Amino acid sequence: MDVRSSLRLVRRNWWIMVLTVMLALGVSALVTVRTQPRYEATATFFVTTPGKGVGEAYQGNFLMQQRVKSYIDLLRSDRLAQGVVAKAPLGLTADQVQARIQASVVPDTVLLRATVTDTDAPRALKLTEAVAAGFVDLVKQVETPPGGGGPTIKIEVISGPRVGSAPVSPQPVRNLALGALLGLLAGVALAVLRSRLDTRLRDSLTLQRVTGSPLLGEIPFDGAARSAPLIVGDQAHSARAEAVRKLRTNLRFVDVHEPARVIAVTSALQGEGKTTLACNLAIALAEAGWRVALVDADLRRPKVADYLGLESGVGLTDVLLGDVQVGDVVQRWGDKSLLVLPSGSAPPNPSELLGSKAMADLLVVLRQSADIVVIDTAPLRSVTDGVVVAVQADGALLVSQHGRTDRNHVAAAAQALQSVSVRLLGCVLNMAKIAKVDAYGYESYKVLVPAQPAGVPVDRARAATDLGRTRSGRADRVDGETQHLTRLPR
Repeated sequence: MDVRSSLRLVRRNWWIMVLTVMLALGVSALVTVRTQPRYEATATFFVTTPGKGVGEAYQGNFLMQQRVKSYIDLLRSDRLAQGVVAKAPLGLTADQVQARIQASVVPDTVLLRATVTDTDAPRALKLTEAVAAGFVDLVKQVETPPGGGGPTIKIEVISGPRVGSAPVSPQPVRNLALGALLGLLAGVALAVLRSRLDTRLRDSLTLQRVTGSPLLGEIPFDGAARSAPLIVGDQAHSARAEAVRKLRTNLRFVDVHEPARVIAVTSALQGEGKTTLACNLAIALAEAGWRVALVDADLRRPKVADYLGLESGVGLTDVLLGDVQVGDVVQRWGDKSLLVLPSGSAPPNPSELLGSKAMADLLVVLRQSADIVVIDTAPLRSVTDGVVVAVQADGALLVSQHGRTDRNHVAAAAQALQSVSVRLLGCVLNMAKIAKVDAYGYESYKVLVPAQPAGVPVDRARAATDLGRTRSGRADRVDGETQHLTRLPR
C-alpha cells in the first residue's frame, strides 16, 4: 500500500479513527478516575566493607558492587517481611508487605534503593522506616561470622525514608496520551480490516480489473439526478452530462474496424443507474446527429417510458407477440432523431419472449433503420433476460455503482456475459466520487444555449401522417426510419 492509498484509506475511514480515539480517551479517563492513588516512599542504603589501605578499600568496593546485587532479593525476602510485620504491625500481612517493596541498585555504585508503594502516604512512610531498620538488622545477622566478631559488611541508611506529597499513579496526562495513541492505532487497524473485508467497488481500476474490460466512462455523483435524471435543460451543462458525452465518444471508438451498432446496457444488480445511463446515452448520441433507437427490454421493471415521459401501455411485448407493428408503437422523443420503443404490457415469460425469433427479427429491422440501437436490459444477477438480449446485440455495456456494487457480483456478471461469448465493450462506473472542476475548468467554457424541452411523445394522428410522407433534411431520415419500421413481419 503506497502513501496515496494510505491517505485515501484514512480519508475514507476518518470517522472510525475519530470514534476509536474518543472511545479510548473515555476509557482512559474512566480508568484514571476510578484508580486509587498510590504513593511512594524511598530509602537509600550504602553498603561497604571495613578495610585497611587503599588497595584493600578498592578491592572491597569492587566486591561490594557485585555483592550488593544479591541484597535486592534480601530486601524482598519472606524473612524481612515477616520481621517487619512482627516488629511494626501496620494491618498488613507478610505477603502484602512483600508485594509493596521494590529494590534496585544505582548503577556502578554500592548504593541500594528500596521503594515502598502504598495507597496511604503515612502508612507508606511507616512501612519504609520499618523495612529500613529491619534490613540493616538482617544484613548484620547474615554477614556476622559464626565464630563471633563484627560483621564483614557495613550497611547504613544515607537517604530517607521519605514519601512524596503527590501520588505516583494514576498519571492523567500519560494515561490520556497513551489512550489516544492506542485508539488511533486501533482505528487504523479497523480501517485496514474494513478495507480488506469491504468488497464494494471503490475505484475505476478495481472495476477494470474485475471485469477485464476497459473503462469507458465515470459518471460523477449528482444530487440533482434524482429529481432531474436526464441530461437536458439545466442538466445539459452539468459535469454528469459531460461525462455521458465522453462515454459516447469512447464508445464509438472502442473498435473502429467493427463498431457496435446494437448496444445492450446492463448491470449486475437492480438500482445501479443503468436505465438512466441508457436514456442519457441515447440522448447524447442523438445530439451528435446519429439516428438512435432506444428499446426498453427490461420487462420486469421498465422505467424508460417514465423517465422520458412517454406512454408505456403498448410497446415491445406487443410487437413481439405480433399484436401491433413496431411503427405503430415507436415514439419520437423531443426534437432529436431519437425513437423510443417502450416495454409494453408485462408478459408472463419475459426470457422466452426476448429470446424468440420475433426479437431477432425486430433487432434486424432496428439495425437497418437506425445508426445505433441502445437496449436497456434487466440486471444480470437477478434474471437471465439481460444475457438473452446481450447475445443478440453487438456488445454489452456493464454499469456498476460506486460504493454499492460488490466486486464479486460484478465479476459474476462479467463472467455470465463472457460464458455465452457476449462482446463486453467496456464498463462504466456510475455515481463516482470525482473532484469538482474549478471555476477555470469546464465552467469557463460553458456556452449558454436555450433550454432543451423535455421529451413529448408524438400523438397517434401525427405518427400516422409521418408514416406516409417524407420531409427534407433530418425529417426525411426520421420519417423514412419510421416507415421502414412498419415492415416488421408478423
